[in-house]
Formats: sequence, structure tokens, C-alpha cells
Amino acid sequence: MMAASSSRSQVLSLYRRLLKESRNFPSYNYRMYALRRVRDAFRENRSVEDPKALEQLLNKARDSLAIIQRQVSIGKMYETQRIVVEPEPKNF
Repeated sequence: MMAASSSRSQVLSLYRRLLKESRNFPSYNYRMYALRRVRDAFRENRSVEDPKALEQLLNKARDSLAIIQRQVSIGKMYETQRIVVEPEPKNF
């Protein structure tokens, strides 16, 4: 039972990190695509209980997180224009 709760917390933590990092894409289209893919992938695999399969999926998600982080960094190097459907940026 303890292993199940720790793996559940790992999965949720990784899911949140992927969503948070995906929101950092400067390009609206990339941002929406990444968010949709992350949500769909986690929904698609939510019933997986096999520990080996779960570990493979977690490793794949960690690799995806690293890719998203790199792409966000690269995307921030090049300024893009906001498109009409994007909401106004929040001023703090």
C-alpha cells in the first residue's frame, strides 16, 4: 500500500510539473498542444497498474519534461507575436 501511494504521488507530481512547464511556452500553439498532449497521455494511462509498465511510462514522462524544458528555453530566445485568441498577459 505504501508503494502505491508513493508512486501515485510521484505520478501526480510529475503531471503537475509537466503542466506547469508546458504553460511556459511562449508560442500559443505549442503551449496548447503540449498541455493537451500531457493531459491526454495521463488520462490514457491512468488505469495502468503493472509496476514495470508504470516505471516505463514515468521514465518517458521525465524525458518529455526535459524536452519541454529545453524547448521552452529555446522558444524564449525568439520573440513571437501574440495571436488574437491569447488572453492579455497578467500584470503583477
